[in-house]
Amino acid sequence: MLHSVFKRAVRDRVILHNPARETELPKVVPPRMRVLTPEEFSRILGELPTRYAAMVLTDIETGLRWGELIALRPTDVDFLRRTITVHRTIIEVPRPISPTGERMMVKHYPKDDEARTLRISGDLVESLSRQVAALDLSPEQLLFSSTGRAGGGPISRNTFRTRVWLPALERAKLGFHVRFHDLRHAHASWALAGGADLKAVMERMGHAQITTTQRYLHTLPDSDDKALAAFARVRDRLA
Repeated sequence: MLHSVFKRAVRDRVILHNPARETELPKVVPPRMRVLTPEEFSRILGELPTRYAAMVLTDIETGLRWGELIALRPTDVDFLRRTITVHRTIIEVPRPISPTGERMMVKHYPKDDEARTLRISGDLVESLSRQVAALDLSPEQLLFSSTGRAGGGPISRNTFRTRVWLPALERAKLGFHVRFHDLRHAHASWALAGGADLKAVMERMGHAQITTTQRYLHTLPDSDDKALAAFARVRDRLA
């Protein structure tokens, strides 16, 4: 962090030399990532109110960030081609520092951070279709609103966390803490464990660097067993 601060100061000609340039940081071995398994996800899903089922199923299948998820509208879903296109995100900010005074600000992705399109399953298409029909949503209304009705505003992340997610997690009794953001991690891990191409997962997640996506390789408990089984299949074929 200091290196970045001093680098900017040199660029702005506040100082002549970056005193942190030659600093060598100690090597830190990151802990193994604990990824939610499909069985654990099902237990959490079973404890959530039904009005949030479609939202949570959308997130686990797409790996969307929270702001991208709550910004979805029916017009973003191609029900025939079975795709979701992420055009925007919603950012929650305190009113005192909001330039408009609004707590929820919509940010449309600029040209250098292009919208991305993700394939979804037929089951999710049907779930979202039922959501649109049951709430009688227009194309530009939010798919998942704070009121659970047509015309509602964006869901507050903290309100959802304290009133919905944490109580469901407690009832599920998994024995470890799970953040809603961990559904995004689970999406990448499950896809890679199932044999998905690393580049394809990178694009679904909207990662700028493939090294970020690589963190999700071999994160499930049985990933090492699967790797050994794959090795054995090739060895036996060549024997």
